[in-house]
Amino acid sequence: MAEGLDRRGEILGAAFEEFAARGYEGATIKGIARAAGLRSPALIYHYFPDKGALFGEVLESRAPIVRAVADMEPLIDLPPEKVLPRIARAYYAFDKEEIGPVLQFMIAEALRRPEVAEKFFEAGPGRVLEFLRRYLERQVELGRLRPHDARSGARTFIGMFVLQLAGRLFFPPLAEGGPTDEEHLETAVGIFLRGLAPES
Repeated sequence: MAEGLDRRGEILGAAFEEFAARGYEGATIKGIARAAGLRSPALIYHYFPDKGALFGEVLESRAPIVRAVADMEPLIDLPPEKVLPRIARAYYAFDKEEIGPVLQFMIAEALRRPEVAEKFFEAGPGRVLEFLRRYLERQVELGRLRPHDARSGARTFIGMFVLQLAGRLFFPPLAEGGPTDEEHLETAVGIFLRGLAPES
């Protein structure tokens, strides 16, 4: 079992390097197998059904926000004051050296190829938005938030953190003179919750 987990980890590590270096379209199962030191590319299919599934797993293994929503089902009934900051902190947990190159390549690829954009969305942002939508709908049912379009609520919540993260990962001038991640998080979550507070 441990050997299987090690091999799976080796494949994910090699796939991360290949996707970062070659983009989604340029990376091949054969190249990933070679980088992982596998004798046969067929072994990858023992762990992952196809390249798209492998890409999704790579993104989940490297993106804290995707891992966070994958593990948050037990939290769906907890109050938003506890859950929303946790999601925002996971969003900020991207490591520039680790995820930056992959995001740059994937975004560039997604702009050129619609099929890559779809894979990227399904593996990352789509999963986060879907969890948030369901979470916000549940909080409305519980009376903790006022009724609203949870799809827009989910997008609004994530959108509040995009510039802060972009400043740290790609555009340092955006971060200069601005609030720290924690300061921004507290302010943004507070604004969001006050805006959706149930009417008295």
